[in-house]
Amino acid sequence: MNTLKNYYELCKPNVVLMMLITALVGSLLASKTLPPISLIAFAMLGIALCASSAAAINQIIDRKVDANMNRTENRPIPQGDVSPVNASIFALILGVLGAVILVVYVNTLTAILTLASLIGYAFIYTVYLKRATPQNIVIGGLAGAAPPLLGWTAITNSVDPNALLLVLIIFAWTPPHFWALAIHRREDYAKENIPMLPVTHGVKFTKLQIILYTIILILVSLLPFIVLMSGVFYLISALVLGAIFLIYSIRLYRDKNNENAFPTFVYSIYYIFLIFAALLIDHYLI
Repeated sequence: MNTLKNYYELCKPNVVLMMLITALVGSLLASKTLPPISLIAFAMLGIALCASSAAAINQIIDRKVDANMNRTENRPIPQGDVSPVNASIFALILGVLGAVILVVYVNTLTAILTLASLIGYAFIYTVYLKRATPQNIVIGGLAGAAPPLLGWTAITNSVDPNALLLVLIIFAWTPPHFWALAIHRREDYAKENIPMLPVTHGVKFTKLQIILYTIILILVSLLPFIVLMSGVFYLISALVLGAIFLIYSIRLYRDKNNENAFPTFVYSIYYIFLIFAALLIDHYLI
């Protein structure tokens, strides 16, 4: 039972769940009527397996860093519960199985984009960007922003401009989301010489960037309404959720003790769930 739990934790289930929800919303927004349930199910399964593979690869590569950070020291590989070799086999099986499911039961375009996202996060971000630049989150955020596009292409087998708007929302959301956590865990990153923005440019500068990117996020979140993809319900939801996010960001900027860093991070998670829920409600119920 503990073995299953360890492999389950290798998949970063909370992160994968967030990705799946945005992918699901993307698939449901791709059609005016409810798409075939079987197609959605196979798409979500394939995306989940590939995302879990990427999460496992990330932990294999980062195992030495994870062992020295308070937030990650209890992960299965640093604890010795899963060996790097077994984790690698597990990640390979998940990735191959996910890709096969997408090719056979969904479409090749979705499989290619999903694998590109896997490579972007597991290798380009984890191996290079994370240690190369304080803009790691900004540049590498594109891989994590892909799920709604993957869900959309699963239904339409094409890249639609509206799907790219959903990607853009997550892309703009990623920096304030992760930088709030980076402020909260600054000492961990500094200890391992990982060039997160609070480490390289200081907490004050990072707080200012969080405000800036939150404003960018609010503006980007209005695009679905502007292009008539969504209606008034979504517009009001986006403005309210964005205003609350901005309040959190300003409160964090004024906080000398950084006590609001983690609450800002937590709210950012609620924000992304709620704004995608608003898109879905507006599309089907309003």
